[in-house]
Amino acid sequence: MKVFDIAKTLSLEPLSVADSSREVSGVYIGDLLSWVMGRAESGDAWITIMSNINIVAVASLADVACIILAEGVVPDENVCITAQQKGINIYTSDKTAYQLAAALAECLQ
Repeated sequence: MKVFDIAKTLSLEPLSVADSSREVSGVYIGDLLSWVMGRAESGDAWITIMSNINIVAVASLADVACIILAEGVVPDENVCITAQQKGINIYTSDKTAYQLAAALAECLQ
């Protein structure tokens, strides 16, 4: 399923949409950035509550399809601008990480 379709299905709020046609192949949930770098897989939707500029670098290194910020987290404008420049999709949602993961599991079946 494509990032665009997931964003629409889950009513995600776009913060940086660089390539909404990326295919999402899995889900990774984590807030420890070094852990995410070593374990998230290319094409994953990464669910986190981290919102600092480092999420853009980690998303790029891990080649995730998108970052989904849970629980209404919104990063600084600079994070969104940098994400756009680096080709990283970022969305936010008021849902918890668990709710997002459960909904994504259904979407990806």
